[in-house]
Amino acid sequence: MARPLRIEYPGAVYHITSRGNEKKSIFKDDQERYTFFDILETVNKRYHWMCHAYCLMDNHYHLLIETPDGNLSIGMRYLNGVYTQFFNRRHKRTGHLFQGRYKAKLIQKDSHLLEVCRYVVLNPVRGGIVARPEEWKWSSYRATAGRAKRHSCLTTDWVLGQFIVTRGAAEKEYRQFVRGGIGKGTIWTAVKGQIILGEDEFVRGFGDYLKKSKDISEIPKSQRYVSRPSLDKLFTEHIRQNRKNRDRKIAEAVEEYGYTQGEVADYLGLHFSSVSRIMRGKVKMSKK
Repeated sequence: MARPLRIEYPGAVYHITSRGNEKKSIFKDDQERYTFFDILETVNKRYHWMCHAYCLMDNHYHLLIETPDGNLSIGMRYLNGVYTQFFNRRHKRTGHLFQGRYKAKLIQKDSHLLEVCRYVVLNPVRGGIVARPEEWKWSSYRATAGRAKRHSCLTTDWVLGQFIVTRGAAEKEYRQFVRGGIGKGTIWTAVKGQIILGEDEFVRGFGDYLKKSKDISEIPKSQRYVSRPSLDKLFTEHIRQNRKNRDRKIAEAVEEYGYTQGEVADYLGLHFSSVSRIMRGKVKMSKK
């Protein structure tokens, strides 16, 4: 089974989702949601996490978590593990509550975090469950907007700090900002390799980190090679016009950047056997 690549470092920020096994409910009543918040608060204190936004749905949840100590995995084991134990005891059941491993996208804080905060609290609106975000009790929207008491598992300082200085004015600006996101397209089209949302320079900064994982086949290739150049960048017109340079780039694309021979053949309009022959020739040359 493929396992997701986890990039952990002090100060990292993540959009986290975890879904119920077989799409079943993980929250059956208000008490279970409040218990989840209490467990999250314990995680925040124990592992020094900060939760910037959340949204609890019936069969999954969204969290925006900052990890000053770079300890996402251990905190998530506690959060999902302790909640599963509580849920199983309460319903006299055994086994997994959550479907596989949680998903965690690394977010560039200064350029994308505010937009992801908006995405999280608009989840019930996008799903057609409510018409306005304030109608959903189980997201962080109302507390951040100054419309409800804040649970202590949530911090609103950073989000509101992105708007006008005074708190009341900032809450108003936040409400307008969230409303402005209703009906907008998905923000995830810009995600690199399914795991990083940020500017190109931010993604390139993880090049050395990702190289350590490129030979671990259990991690999806799209994540192992998240910072690799596109085939367009590898095969410029100048490269394609020179057969020797083209063949050198074919070998580089396959061996260094993890593209399959079929992907390269399709892109260049070559037969698969031609690319295979080029690769065999490179192997022979390297053995001489």
